[in-house]
Amino acid sequence: MKIAVRYYTKTGNTKKLAEAVADAVGAEALPISAPITERVDILFLGNSYYAFSIDPEVRDFVRGLDKNMVGKIVNFGSAALLNSTYKKVKAEADRVGIPMDEREFHCRGAFKGLHRGKPDASDVKAAAEFAKKIAG
Repeated sequence: MKIAVRYYTKTGNTKKLAEAVADAVGAEALPISAPITERVDILFLGNSYYAFSIDPEVRDFVRGLDKNMVGKIVNFGSAALLNSTYKKVKAEADRVGIPMDEREFHCRGAFKGLHRGKPDASDVKAAAEFAKKIAG
């Protein structure tokens, strides 16, 4: 099974999770500026809310994916205030015909004094365990 990990972060929180996910599944965590250049069965996509939505770069990344190159997307991320970006990412994935796994990983992330130290070691461990479960 071929797996890719891509992430978008402004604070470093999602990168920390992406590295744990990638280590758990034997992949490399790369920013979304790195295109998917070969077929993958699973694309773990890390992102967060910015101004109450997914960042336009995440939206454009998903819109630019080729449905013949990605079997499914698995969403993960962190946020200080809002919860999952799943619905926003799924809406974009639906536009390009790529299925989303219903399972996702989400935890709190530090932002401007809120949730200091998050994601912490237990969050990182949980993200890795989540990825292993998805990858089988």
